[in-house]
Amino acid sequence: MTTPPSNAYQKTMVMTADPAELRMLLIEGAIKFAEQGKAGLVSGNYEQAYNGISQCQSIIMELINSLVPEQNPELCQRLSGLYTFLYTRLMLANSERNAAKIDEVLELLQFERETWQMLIDKLAKENIAATGLTDTPDAVPPTTNGEATLTGNLVGGKISVEG
Repeated sequence: MTTPPSNAYQKTMVMTADPAELRMLLIEGAIKFAEQGKAGLVSGNYEQAYNGISQCQSIIMELINSLVPEQNPELCQRLSGLYTFLYTRLMLANSERNAAKIDEVLELLQFERETWQMLIDKLAKENIAATGLTDTPDAVPPTTNGEATLTGNLVGGKISVEG
């Protein structure tokens, strides 16, 4: 059984993406499925609505589960609250068959996508700037009696270079 070219391309994108790009892919997927869910509600195709909304909810749960509070507890708490709100709005949209509630979710997801795009762009600029470094510390510190002493702009003390 062969993989269709579009699925192979998508799989390659996911496998080679960094964490920020993966989060962006999740957000874009959530937007796509929320739009499908809304289209199903508007057209009266409730199976399509259910499928789109369910897929969007699954992605939002993945966004919640991928938060790492140890890195930034306050940010994770805020994002968890936002994603929980989105999940709840989708539940209400589905049960009430209310496309306007999906519009609220889409607006917030699109804002989230814009925010992550700005972050990705900023990281790319910083990476480009970092490649232009002309002055880097020596990789091999001077040794004395089997110990290396870190000097210059590096922070540290003595480390052993012997097993």
